Amino acid sequence: MNATTLPELSADTAQASRLVDAHGRWIHKLRVQITDACNFRCFYCMPENARFMPSKLHLPVDHLVETVRQLIHHGIDEIRVTGGEPTLRREFPEIMEKLSPLPMAKLGLTTNGFLLDRYLPRLKDTRLQHINISLDSLDRENFHRITKTDTFDQVMRGILRARDMGFTVKINTLMFRGRNDHEISDFVRFSAREGIEVRFLEYMRIGTNYDANAETFLPAGEVIERLKSEGFVLHREVMPKDSTSFNFRTEEGARIGFIASETVPFCGNCSRLRLTSTGMLRSCLFSTQGQSLRDVPVEQIRSVIENVMAMKPTGRKKEIRQDMHAIGG
Repeated sequence: MNATTLPELSADTAQASRLVDAHGRWIHKLRVQITDACNFRCFYCMPENARFMPSKLHLPVDHLVETVRQLIHHGIDEIRVTGGEPTLRREFPEIMEKLSPLPMAKLGLTTNGFLLDRYLPRLKDTRLQHINISLDSLDRENFHRITKTDTFDQVMRGILRARDMGFTVKINTLMFRGRNDHEISDFVRFSAREGIEVRFLEYMRIGTNYDANAETFLPAGEVIERLKSEGFVLHREVMPKDSTSFNFRTEEGARIGFIASETVPFCGNCSRLRLTSTGMLRSCLFSTQGQSLRDVPVEQIRSVIENVMAMKPTGRKKEIRQDMHAIGG
């Protein structure tokens, strides 16, 4: 796809038609990976000696933005920028600024938070409002054990500053038996105290390290029962049909969610496609199937989207051996 040949796209022509697959799923969300590189070495995401693709293989900024623009034209209305760690890409702020004017309903970012504080003033001038930050421990030493970095203070500073600047902030916490499950009630109290939603995620069968860490798997149902046994009263919230999480409020004001993709898969209502940093449109987190949009003529984009939609599974696949950082969170 040649970015110089693309037609102009306005709010009037956006959402040319809804993307609905053969199983009645409304496909309207896009995860946009802008790099596979990351400066953390979380044991569940990648090997410590992970190698990342050369930056020359990434879609150039203008080509990336125009590709997203065309996907919006054909029905996508929510964009989330991911990595690896997206803030590591040199053009990260430029990408956010150029995505911002596109006619979409929501622009989000998923980050490990280390460089977030640096970029918040510039991000505040964009349409970005939703920031999800990975945080697997509230204890500095345990954070170091999980991420192999001494960056807890920088991450927490970014979290609290983003909240104070008016961004909608959510914390994503991977749950692990024997590694951070002793902190789950601390996260609930953190949510109530700081006014920040915390979502607990089940460890998925993703990546080359999965087998070595499978014994740490902790199901959401067990965590919920633990919280109840500790005296937390959980009030279920109504969520959109295609939400990846089911959510609760506590009487103390905490907002918590559970993304239980192993025990309560949500494939039947999945509304997402994924665009990799190289321009591959992929159907599912658990599938390598997809089709490149890099050199596709504009008039063929709709056909590519429909082909990829047809690849989406209706049920949960068992596993994928590609590491998470290479897929796009």
